[in-house]
Amino acid sequence: MQNAEGTTVDLYIPRKCSATNRLITGKDVGSVQINIAHVDTNGSYTGAYSTVAMCGFIRQSGKGDAALSRIWEEKQRAERA
Repeated sequence: MQNAEGTTVDLYIPRKCSATNRLITGKDVGSVQINIAHVDTNGSYTGAYSTVAMCGFIRQSGKGDAALSRIWEEKQRAERA
């Protein structure tokens, strides 16, 4: 919800899992949000990052590492195109 000035005033903004597109509820204590830093060719941090959110279901089933790798490959492919 936004006020008249256009700023967000909600106390809780739901997130979606990047791997399954499931809504991450407030009670999903196994969920994580990871910020992946962008680096230049010298390996220095550029100040930019990509955010990946994963629900507890993916992490509990043991597919978190594979999902993170797949999501990152898709983001890199999209940037190259």
